[in-house]
Amino acid sequence: MNHKGSCHCGQIKFEVQGTFDSAMECNCSHCSRKGYLLWFVPRSQLTLQSSEALLSTYTFNKHVIKHHFCPTCGCAPFGFGIFEGAEMAAVNIRCLEDVELSSIKREFVDGRSL
Repeated sequence: MNHKGSCHCGQIKFEVQGTFDSAMECNCSHCSRKGYLLWFVPRSQLTLQSSEALLSTYTFNKHVIKHHFCPTCGCAPFGFGIFEGAEMAAVNIRCLEDVELSSIKREFVDGRSL
């Protein structure tokens, strides 16, 4: 399945391939403040539809994930990182079109304790 997504203002657009029925909800300081619901996919499954030069990047703590966000509206639709040697994309499913959030099972992760 192909999902389309964007930041709030539409400057950052992307498509991601795959299916999901759950998303990770982490309680770390960053994820909880932003309200992330994350879906992890191989980086090759996410295609930017806008220029990479439009992205701003934020890293924190162990700098494992490069959280990308729009410098205009501040929305953070995805991040890139490496997990067990593989390039991954962490997609904020709140930024995907036509996702009924109430139907998504949330998998709690205690990132605050890591």
